[in-house]
Amino acid sequence: MNIPLPGPEMLVNGKFRQGPTQRDVINPASGQAFANVYMADAAIAHEAIASARGAQPAWGALAPLQRAAVMREIARLIRQDAEDYARLIVSEQGKTIKEARGEVGGAAEFFSYFSEFARRIQGEILPSDHAGEQIWVQRLPLGVVGAIIPWNYPFALVARKVAPALIAGNTVVLKSHEETPLSALAMARIFDRAGVPAGVVNVLSGTGPEVGEALCTAPDIDLITMTGSVPTGKRIMANAAQNLTPVSLELGGKAPFIVMADADLDLAARSAATSRYMNCGQVCICNERTYVERPVYDAFVEKFLAVSRSLRVGDPMDPATDIGPKVNLAELEKVEARVAQALSDGAELLMGGHRPERSPTEGGFYYTPTVLTGLRPDMAILRDETFGPVVPIVPFDTFEDVVEQANDSRYGLSAYLFTNDMRRTMRAVNEIDFGEIYVNRIGPESLQGFHTGFRNSGPGGDDGVHGLDKYLRKKTVYINYSGSNTVDLMPYPAG
Repeated sequence: MNIPLPGPEMLVNGKFRQGPTQRDVINPASGQAFANVYMADAAIAHEAIASARGAQPAWGALAPLQRAAVMREIARLIRQDAEDYARLIVSEQGKTIKEARGEVGGAAEFFSYFSEFARRIQGEILPSDHAGEQIWVQRLPLGVVGAIIPWNYPFALVARKVAPALIAGNTVVLKSHEETPLSALAMARIFDRAGVPAGVVNVLSGTGPEVGEALCTAPDIDLITMTGSVPTGKRIMANAAQNLTPVSLELGGKAPFIVMADADLDLAARSAATSRYMNCGQVCICNERTYVERPVYDAFVEKFLAVSRSLRVGDPMDPATDIGPKVNLAELEKVEARVAQALSDGAELLMGGHRPERSPTEGGFYYTPTVLTGLRPDMAILRDETFGPVVPIVPFDTFEDVVEQANDSRYGLSAYLFTNDMRRTMRAVNEIDFGEIYVNRIGPESLQGFHTGFRNSGPGGDDGVHGLDKYLRKKTVYINYSGSNTVDLMPYPAG
């Protein structure tokens, strides 16, 4: 396999260094190790935090345009070797080469987009209650950001966390996921080549119980930003509470995909399939449950099955492949168990429901596109995140009924509606209780939007001006230049 690999060392305080242990990296298409990396422990994590703390004042004192210049160079270097990085992603994560190319392009765009905020981070001047006085609200760097990312987008999510943190003047300690560390290590080498000063970005490979917990309990961390699972998010919040460290969490989803009778059924069926099967269903905004208005239910199911049968499960390096393998054996077995439970609960299997009879690549963690019907609202397949290429399809009778079913979830990240009725669209905007709603289109989300969820999908969010704001803190300054004492003029006791 001709894939340029980054070195196995981590980036700490501007130097690539080893850790006390090593871990193999498994290719999901073969089930075999093809690289290994050094793993950090808590001591290395604290060393990285100290280096970030030491580097932050100088980085934060730079003119924002100087920080932006470094970020533009990062984007240029990503684009320069984009194909190599795409192949690296495929090798450790398993998504198709087409999707990996998109991920690399998205990573570059994060740095380009947030570099443009060099002239856009604004403060405020407010009128005072007194003559000869102004009130200023400044936006300042938080300090040191601890970033924890998952395995499903191991390259782009480094950029999603690091880019806004850097333009805001923060320094970063980032922990990659232990399943997919190579993409983050490749990004670490890009940061080094781009001239990011020592300590400004530290990239660690390590486990959650050791490195993640060290980040979340360290008093010198000023923000924890994490994308991942709900159980991990809850542990992070509990650990961060020890120091009242703010957290921004983007967690799981159980996106409803609603198809009304007046929708373009061909568009809806293609969109529903793409939204479910992209990255082998391993996306937090994926179509996790499809609801179809009863008059068009049979026609939609027929079209959806036709699209699903046309998709090719295969070698993710092959540009003709539509669906690659699951990321690892444990994730594959979890999907198998979820489908087995649904069938045991009485669901009807329309297609799939098994590994391919002949694996596209020997040893790969493949699962066929799977469609289920005959479902009850209390079934786990409609309530728990599946994170795999499995589609439950449910008929409904009224808009009110489907909104109630959609909102009956402990998740609240993304939702989809396909309709040509503008009044119904506006009702959905007001009544569907999710942080992100797509109407007559699917994701991915846009850089300038705000990717956020409700309920167990987590407090916080990423992207756009609202995502950037979490990397800044506000300082209020009262400037009296009148020469008089205003204390006696206060209209109420100071609180």
